[in-house]
Amino acid sequence: MLIKAIKQYKFWALGSLAMVILVVGTTLWQPQILTKVLEAVSNNDKDKIMGYGIQLLIIAAIGLIAGVINTIFAAKIAQGVSADLREQTFRKIQSFSYANIEKFNAGNLVVRMTNDVNQVMNLIMILFQILLRVPLLFVGAFALAIQTLPKLWWIIVVLVIVIILITGAAMGNMGKHFGAFQRLMDKLNGIAKENLRGTRVVKSFVQEKEQAAKFDESSDELLGHNLVISYIFSAMIPAFTFAAYIAIFAAIWFVSTYVQKEPKDLASIASFMTYMMQIMFAIIMGGMMSMMASRAFISLKRIGEVLNTEPAMTFKDAPDVALTGDITFNNVSFTYPLDEEPTLEDISFSVKTGEMVGVVGATGSGKSTLAQLIPRLFDPSTGSITINGHDLRDLNRDNLRHTVSIVLQRAILFSGTIAQNLKHGKVDATLEDMRRASSIAQASEFIEKMSDVYESSVEERATNFSGGQKQRMSIARGVIGNPKILILDDSTSALDAKSEKLVQQALAGELADTTKIIIAQKISSVVHADKILVLDDGKLIGMGTHRELLESSDVYREIYNTQKGSED
Repeated sequence: MLIKAIKQYKFWALGSLAMVILVVGTTLWQPQILTKVLEAVSNNDKDKIMGYGIQLLIIAAIGLIAGVINTIFAAKIAQGVSADLREQTFRKIQSFSYANIEKFNAGNLVVRMTNDVNQVMNLIMILFQILLRVPLLFVGAFALAIQTLPKLWWIIVVLVIVIILITGAAMGNMGKHFGAFQRLMDKLNGIAKENLRGTRVVKSFVQEKEQAAKFDESSDELLGHNLVISYIFSAMIPAFTFAAYIAIFAAIWFVSTYVQKEPKDLASIASFMTYMMQIMFAIIMGGMMSMMASRAFISLKRIGEVLNTEPAMTFKDAPDVALTGDITFNNVSFTYPLDEEPTLEDISFSVKTGEMVGVVGATGSGKSTLAQLIPRLFDPSTGSITINGHDLRDLNRDNLRHTVSIVLQRAILFSGTIAQNLKHGKVDATLEDMRRASSIAQASEFIEKMSDVYESSVEERATNFSGGQKQRMSIARGVIGNPKILILDDSTSALDAKSEKLVQQALAGELADTTKIIIAQKISSVVHADKILVLDDGKLIGMGTHRELLESSDVYREIYNTQKGSED
């Protein structure tokens, strides 16, 4: 997946690789010039000293410019690939059904789309800046070191083995702490997020100390792992330095024993030591960057899980058909993916165009689930649902979405403007459409009083509106497209009795030809419905008008008497 993503930026990738080669070449060539400088110094040849000095400056300048260009190219690739992955992941999530979202968890998907993509971006930066440079630098420095002082080849080999052993031991000990670090970071983020979202609950129940103690416990555990990682890092550098100094000492010692016979080796010792340090640097950086890359590959795998997941529910590429508001449930049962017991069991009923149907029942009886099956947010486990004789699974997405509109109990508005939110229900909605829909939803009374009217801003989570105002705007968004079927899932729960009655009257008058499915906790909300469905423990146990159910349904009569007693 990563290689495929990088291929789109092959020009930048090839340019970055060329710059890496140039940087490594200049790095390896500098000690060779330094050797010649020392030879010129020993011969007191000022002209050569000046010439080689200028060469060193030119080589350093070339390496510096190549390094800057390499960073620019690497950033271009990293930013481009991360942006592509982020967009692909978001588009994939948009194609998911409710079942897919519940499987991954919304918060988990956000982390994969943000933090995990950032980890991949860091991996690409590391790849084109360091990881490509490490093997070239190691091989080049190793070969040139042996070429510079062939007699001391064994010192290089011993140094490489010692550094690899130190790096392996350190990384092996740090690996488990890195894993715990990531787990605890997720835990701390979860605690912080819960407290920020539920700050009113925390303060209302005076739980500040308890929550602080809970956070401190995880934070202290994270601190312990961080300290261990820091201790290991603090021991690694002195160990590497000590090994390098021993190697340098050994090189100087052995050169000194035969320098009188081969005086040229005295000028080569500086280059030899530089190459040893480059070898050590390559191994250290390779080990450390590999550890960081391993974390990024885990993130890449998590992103791949999202991109490779097929939507649990797909729509056919079928031609549009003319649909009315006739709805039929044929022996419908439904079980949520992770549940064993069915939420709905053997539900059958029919609704004619323009009818108002109420759905009542105790909490957990399956009312909202039934409502979500009609716009095909889920597919029934068994049985079928048809609109105007057409099975929902035979309709294309747009055809169904333009026919069925659902207004949820929890009013969700997006940051932007009121007009932008209303246009989610009808993309090409005019000002007149907005006024009509707002009038039906009884939202015009507060929208028209705002200074910018329909261009007034909606803040994040619509915090600048009350619960009732948000519900009324949600209803307006639901009716603005003149749907054939309108589902109100307890979406008037935050309205007062007067406003709720005005909404119902407007719906009956303005949307007379629209089939209206009203999910309600209060029987008073559906008492005038043409038909009322009574659900209990996922089963349809009663169906009829208000008067008919009072006579025939014990459950309905019990709910009605309880609510009537509360009102009295």
